[in-house]
Amino acid sequence: MSGENKWLHMHPFEPFLPKEATHLIVGTLPPPRFSIGSLKKGDVSFCYGSIDGQLWPILDRIYGLGLKYENTSLAIQQRKEFLRLYNIGICEIVAHCYREKVDASDLGMREVQLRDLFYYLDQVPQVTTLLFTGGGSKNGPEYFFKSYLKKKGLDFFLEKDAVPRQHSFTFQQRRIRTYSLTAPSGAANRAIGAMDAYKAQKAVQPKFNTIDFRVQQYQKVFPPVI
Repeated sequence: MSGENKWLHMHPFEPFLPKEATHLIVGTLPPPRFSIGSLKKGDVSFCYGSIDGQLWPILDRIYGLGLKYENTSLAIQQRKEFLRLYNIGICEIVAHCYREKVDASDLGMREVQLRDLFYYLDQVPQVTTLLFTGGGSKNGPEYFFKSYLKKKGLDFFLEKDAVPRQHSFTFQQRRIRTYSLTAPSGAANRAIGAMDAYKAQKAVQPKFNTIDFRVQQYQKVFPPVI
């Protein structure tokens, strides 16, 4: 990759780690506009804040949050208060990468530098669940985490090979489960449309859509509604 053609994509946000966190959301990187400060209308300058993303709309439906979708301190505070209340942290696995094109493609990431997730897991000793916002495809969070564990010499055990795929590993005598969720991005809609489970529900409920499918999936592994 020639120096003149590559762009350094730095993660713009520090991990958000409530002290009592039991669940940790793990993704890769937000779209480049969050790093260069050129946000769209409706973006929120916080983790998963893209107006094109679906994580917050999914959580909004599950928990009835009434979130604002605007770049204001109120919108950011709403999200932080929810995460603290439900003991959920966010720690994306990519610290930075290089790109030939300034876009959000996972496959476009080159020379990827990963965060030291174990450093952050040390700070939240009650975490027992990692929630990957994507499956095991190349440059997805599960893909990077597998390579991370391999370098650490740790095993990654498959416990359930279905959506969401479930693994486990042991860190400092803590057994931690991971769930690989269908990505909350528009790009994943085509993959959902091809899934037998989605087709079966769509046949019975014609109005059933890809957001409904994710809501069903996410509410199984996120903390129960208080």
